[in-house]
Amino acid sequence: MTPPEIIRTDRLDLLPLRAEHADEMAGVLSDPGLHAFTGGAPETVEALRARYERWQAGSPDPAVSWCNWVVRLREEGCLVGTVQATVGDGVAEVSWVVGTPWQGRGIATEAASGLVARLRPRTVVAHVHPDHRASAAVAAAAGLAPTDRWQDGEVRWETA
Repeated sequence: MTPPEIIRTDRLDLLPLRAEHADEMAGVLSDPGLHAFTGGAPETVEALRARYERWQAGSPDPAVSWCNWVVRLREEGCLVGTVQATVGDGVAEVSWVVGTPWQGRGIATEAASGLVARLRPRTVVAHVHPDHRASAAVAAAAGLAPTDRWQDGEVRWETA
């Protein structure tokens, strides 16, 4: 896959992630509740910047591409979350997160759907905690369906 390009949806710009986004994203991701299903805790600006620098450097495996975007709500002109894809041999594993103040507005669904559309015709996969109903709804709306496969306590969802 080529490096991430801007993906535009009705309300959103998915912008290729850069280390400079850490300043704004640290606030977006600051709610400890965002980690209820995934574990961990909010990161400092410095830690987030270091993570973004690693992601920008790319995967150490030349057969795998790390593609990361920040989600910008165009009308409000602010970053509200991230979407990610780890792409290799015909499969793209995706994830998404939207900051707490912007949840419940369809942003995760719109961002994930835009990402899945960009990644097709690959098989797109996401892993969703079985109790995370909101994330399951996003996966379904983006065209993924649950399978009977599990990984690290999460259900594997994928495109048909």
